[in-house]
Amino acid sequence: MTDKRSKYDTDPLDPDFVRRTDEMRGETGRAARDAGEPYPQPIAGDPTRRFDEQMSDTYPSVFVPPAYQPPQQQPPPQPQPQQQSQPYSTFGAEPHQPPATTGAPMPGPSSPYHAGEGPSSRPVTNLGIPENFANALPYAPFYIGLVVSIIELLIVPRHETRTRFHAAQGLALQFAILAGTVIFGLIQAITGSRLGGNIFWLASFIFLLVSGIRVLQGKPHHIAPLDDATRALNERVNPLK
Repeated sequence: MTDKRSKYDTDPLDPDFVRRTDEMRGETGRAARDAGEPYPQPIAGDPTRRFDEQMSDTYPSVFVPPAYQPPQQQPPPQPQPQQQSQPYSTFGAEPHQPPATTGAPMPGPSSPYHAGEGPSSRPVTNLGIPENFANALPYAPFYIGLVVSIIELLIVPRHETRTRFHAAQGLALQFAILAGTVIFGLIQAITGSRLGGNIFWLASFIFLLVSGIRVLQGKPHHIAPLDDATRALNERVNPLK
């Protein structure tokens, strides 16, 4: 009795297994090749090269100098000399205006000095002494300036602005020195050391001396920390009529 076989039967012992498998896959057979015909080369493969063959597409060596001439370096351009400024501006025909030269700044908000104003030797009203001496006396040491400042504020009228300014500033400075002397006196009484008091006295003496010389020469002299005290003394102390 013959066995019933189906197309899915894959028994390897069947002698017709290979033939039926090829028929189901539909594989085409290769054409017969002659004995002297060489084997075909792969489509995407390159031909085999031998080591003794010279390759025409080899990369050049980095040690071989190039055949072309390298570009020559251009020398840097020489700086052009600057042209002198012309006395006339390029806009319009008006002459070039030089920047305005400003004089010395104002010593402070309370100072009556003006830029470029030199010393004055005219007599001060109600004092009869030159203005430069009247302005410098409030900075005299040894409390002489303290007395002179009070006298000038009580005698000199308000239109003598510079003399009253230095009188008020000198009086404020004398009060500050007096307060510092009292403080260092208390420290000396507690500690018994006079070093701090002596240094303060020497510094105040030198400062008063330098201030008096500057004012005597007509130079603007403004002490910024005493600005408020100077303004208050000048406004509150009215001259006697």
